[in-house]
Amino acid sequence: MTQINKNYLNLKESYLFSDIAKRVKNYENEHPGKKIIRMGIGDVSLPLCPAVITEMQEAVAEMGTAETFHGYGPEQGYSFLKKPIMEYYQTFGVFLEEDEVFVSDGAKSDLGNILDLFSKENTVLIPDPVYPVYVDTNIMDGRKIIYLKADQDNHFLPMPQENIQGDIIYLCSPNNPTGAAYSKAQLKEWVDFALSHNSLILFDAAYEAFISDDSPHSIYEIEDAKQCAIEFCSFSKTAGFTGTRCGYTIVPMALHFQDVSINHLWLRRQTTKFNGVSYVVQRAAKAVFSAEGQRQTKKNIEYYKRNAKLMADTMERLNIWYTGGKNSPYVWIRCPHQMSSWEFLDYLLEKIQVVGTPGEGFGKNGAGYFRFSAFSSYEDTIEAMERFYNLFQLNELPDLTK
Repeated sequence: MTQINKNYLNLKESYLFSDIAKRVKNYENEHPGKKIIRMGIGDVSLPLCPAVITEMQEAVAEMGTAETFHGYGPEQGYSFLKKPIMEYYQTFGVFLEEDEVFVSDGAKSDLGNILDLFSKENTVLIPDPVYPVYVDTNIMDGRKIIYLKADQDNHFLPMPQENIQGDIIYLCSPNNPTGAAYSKAQLKEWVDFALSHNSLILFDAAYEAFISDDSPHSIYEIEDAKQCAIEFCSFSKTAGFTGTRCGYTIVPMALHFQDVSINHLWLRRQTTKFNGVSYVVQRAAKAVFSAEGQRQTKKNIEYYKRNAKLMADTMERLNIWYTGGKNSPYVWIRCPHQMSSWEFLDYLLEKIQVVGTPGEGFGKNGAGYFRFSAFSSYEDTIEAMERFYNLFQLNELPDLTK
């Protein structure tokens, strides 16, 4: 008799975005003609930049002739993309070997697939609130999860505690959903903790391109981090590849557990279970690192950062506590008047027709908080924040920054 993986039965049904969509649809049906501004999306709104499109078109043309056609490529990625990634890391003082860079179809896939290398007996430390993939992929494998409490007291940046031990530690900076970013000193504490406890850090750097201050872009800016950390990054938010799909994972040669090279294990896993990212997509990703590609993608990032600043400035004017908005496309706020996350969603929809994401959808510590995304158009962001400000200014909002 065929047996299923019963760990899947322990997964909660993901009703977050489907529930939001249902509520918005019901409101639309009852209020036809009302303009609803959606600021809960994690998808980008700007198209791929011209440099990327040009490179992709050239690559597509190459696929049409026998002389330049590309079939199976290296599962770990073409050198023409891996080398620019290495050069990019050098801009913030990190030097990589080419064999440490693995090109993938996105950070989400690798964050789940990397668990193939590690025993189900490992205990996992995961911040709460959190990007759901970290939790769900470990539930699928049946691992024990310990949640690290993230709240206003620690500015949603939990730090190591000697009374809480774990074998695998997830860190995301800048964070999704809160937008908070670790400092170099804080990441050094985590690296020191991992080294002293023989633990592994899985570091999600998907939003590093949004950093505006001296926060680390890579965990490898911290001394000895290559001995305890794997880093995941993505072109999705950096260059609008949410539908094009490309990312990369750094697995250092110096990373060993039980005298086994994790780099070699990951290479073996990828060459067995993954056929690589298409030649056309990798050529498009290569263009992101060209001089023109960097200029164009940075312009798009600045567009989203302007939206985020507008949202953060609005919260400051209203004395609403928030984090994010500076190093991240997300602004994470405390719901006014002690509303629950879902009450606040309904309140905004009814009063000003603005939609965000209830914090409870990211974990129990997200209760009473709310996420706004900067990926809408600038015009819609202006209109949404004007509606938001006028609503709470009229309601004489008390000081919620404390």
